[in-house]
Amino acid sequence: MLAELSGLNEECGVFGIWGHDNAAQLAYYGLHALQHRGQEGAGICTVNDGHLLIEKGEGLVNDVFPGDRLGKLPGRGAIGHVRYTTEGGRAFENIQPLVFRSTTGSLALAMNGNVINATELKRHLEKQGSIFQTTSDTEVLAHLIKKSGSYPQTERIKKALSLLQGAFAFVMVTEDALIVAQDPSGIRPLSLGRLGDAWVVASETSAFDLIGAETVRSVEPGELLIINDEGLKSERFAPKARRGICSMEYIYFSRPDSDIDGINIHMARKRLGKRLAQEVTIDADVVTGVPDSSISAAIGYAEESGIPYEMGLIKNRYVGRTFIQPSQELRERGVKMKLSPVRQVVEGKRVVMIDDSIVRGTTSKRIVKMLRDAGAKEVHVAISAPPLIAPCFYGVDISTDSELIATGRSVDEIRELIGADSLSFLSTEGLVEAVGRPDTDPDCGHCLGCFTGKYPTDIYADTKLPHEKELV
Repeated sequence: MLAELSGLNEECGVFGIWGHDNAAQLAYYGLHALQHRGQEGAGICTVNDGHLLIEKGEGLVNDVFPGDRLGKLPGRGAIGHVRYTTEGGRAFENIQPLVFRSTTGSLALAMNGNVINATELKRHLEKQGSIFQTTSDTEVLAHLIKKSGSYPQTERIKKALSLLQGAFAFVMVTEDALIVAQDPSGIRPLSLGRLGDAWVVASETSAFDLIGAETVRSVEPGELLIINDEGLKSERFAPKARRGICSMEYIYFSRPDSDIDGINIHMARKRLGKRLAQEVTIDADVVTGVPDSSISAAIGYAEESGIPYEMGLIKNRYVGRTFIQPSQELRERGVKMKLSPVRQVVEGKRVVMIDDSIVRGTTSKRIVKMLRDAGAKEVHVAISAPPLIAPCFYGVDISTDSELIATGRSVDEIRELIGADSLSFLSTEGLVEAVGRPDTDPDCGHCLGCFTGKYPTDIYADTKLPHEKELV
């Protein structure tokens, strides 16, 4: 589905590297590979002779780092971040990495995810004298580290991380190390790679491919990696919980050329489409997918069903993300600017339109109408995921179930609202089996919260707060 139209977006992507003379330049390329995870801001922080250097700004990676701006970032270690705003707002000060300097040492950090007890932790910290400079969840960790007493730095970081609840993948740099942390349930993706003698980490393995690095493994849930000039050390800041990788990474968020836990995203999406065809039989003439993330599933559906796949919808890649118009007529034209039907493919045909999700339903309704206007005889909508019935608390910008068309409605009621001849969804069981991560294996579990309303962690703001003595 078109992220700009659907309103389904993930918060950000992170990248880190240690031990390379061109750390900033490689971080720049790594962020390019993660650009789909956030387009509102980008930043890179390097470590040079014990000093942290930061450059960041609003917009795409190319906009933030024109010309020789990377030349201001020497050093053999770096972290980078691309941002899509959910919690915390769009203020410049929220663009990451965030840098904190003190007489006891400097720290820069960036995060992908959402700390669900951040608000209560902030209140607790403010009562103890902390002053927050941003509204980002990420800053909470820096204050917790500072409040964690006079322990060695690694112990302070582990202690602070153990107080966080939610989904988070952190990359941090100090004057002498790159530090990486994955939440105890492993909800957000984070991988470790190698480039010669340098270590790299990224939200997706596509970033490794772009810079020529080799994927080593996924960062373990609850794991803390300390990478410095002496090498890599793995520790734990929390017991490993049941794995709960975000299912939408496989369905929608990640690039098709990325792997998560050794599973290729494109191949997983093809299997989703094949399983959908096994569960749903539709008498039709042509299969098409909503670009870009639904194309793989559409190919899989076509292969399994025997109905030919055609490129019935074309995405215009040169329309700005901020195209918003006040009237219904102009909004309709805005959709057509971003997505166009191929009349010769769909005219007079019974069309199966494969998409990866229906969020609010407005985009699906417009695409169905667009296909009919182009002469489609019938339009059958098939979704390569279960219905979205519950909000996400882990960094995806659907925070209330009132935003979801599937909440409290039957499939037939949704079908009527979007104007399709039929509407089908993949089963939850089919999703898990098609991706290839059986829930019977504790290392292969999914977060299915948005489909089932059952989450891998506590989800509300009144989660248990640390006692003051736990911070000192």
